[in-house]
Amino acid sequence: MDCLFCKIVSGDIPATVVKKTDSITAFKDITPQAPTHVLIIPNKHFENMAEVANADADLAGQIFKVAGEIAHELGLKSYRTNANTGLEAGQSVFHAHLHLLGGRSFAWPPG
Repeated sequence: MDCLFCKIVSGDIPATVVKKTDSITAFKDITPQAPTHVLIIPNKHFENMAEVANADADLAGQIFKVAGEIAHELGLKSYRTNANTGLEAGQSVFHAHLHLLGGRSFAWPPG
């Protein structure tokens, strides 16, 4: 399979790994949209987070739990999680992933 994130899980492509378990890998995004931008992915290939939730609700929960753990470890008082599902929603890598963003305000309206 020619999947970028599968290659990160296997170690074929380097990444700045923040946390790794038997089922999940978390690493820094190479094009961060906030001071803290971590991607949390299942080690097993799923196309998107909806597919993870349908196939393995426990794994989906673990991904969100790890997001909270990482946010706490990084000292984030608040943070945003985001999962794009499908091309029109902005998904660009078709391996399930959850974005963990923090370190700046996301409040609307700004200010």
